Amino acid sequence: MGFERCRQQMVDKQLKRRGILDYGILEAMGKVPRHRFVPPELTLSAYHDGPLSIGKGQTISQPYMVALMTECLELEGKEKILEIGTGSGYQTAILAELAKKIFTIEIHKCLSDKARGLLTDIGYKNIEFRIGDGSKGWEEEAPFHGIIVTAGAPEIPVSLMEQLIDGGRLVVPVGARSLQTLYKITKQGDSFNKKEFTSCVFVPLLGEYGWKEN
Repeated sequence: MGFERCRQQMVDKQLKRRGILDYGILEAMGKVPRHRFVPPELTLSAYHDGPLSIGKGQTISQPYMVALMTECLELEGKEKILEIGTGSGYQTAILAELAKKIFTIEIHKCLSDKARGLLTDIGYKNIEFRIGDGSKGWEEEAPFHGIIVTAGAPEIPVSLMEQLIDGGRLVVPVGARSLQTLYKITKQGDSFNKKEFTSCVFVPLLGEYGWKEN
């Protein structure tokens, strides 16, 4: 089966059947070549319904989780988005298809460099990269319309909440290292509205406002 057909099956069976109906997200995930964002030995598993290891103890998220978290951002195409945890760059690519400008931070230099090379090769020109502690956000470029954290935090990082515009949304998994709950936090003036979505398992968010390294 060709990769294009695999992507369409992923969209139909893993996304639409679970309630992902946003046309832009479905189109983006049917377009972005997910198989290029996994290690060569996992290419044939790229469109399976689950996360995959990408090295350095990190993973590329399950397609449904990528779609759900993206949907929580409520993108319309003009937004400035901060991504915490570049990883392989797959979620970054989906965001780059749907928003105006993406700022992405990765703590592991080797992953950031590889993602930058791949995303540049594919042709994305609306992404800025940084290597460092993503839990602190990217203060110089704040505020953001949306912030997405692709790692589990022990609590909602106040540092990231403070970098949202009024009406902006923070999507973040919060909980123990072994199990988290996905939240969407929306800034409304001086207050924040928190909505709970689903249980999930992400690698830990390391940094000053995340977990400390062992």
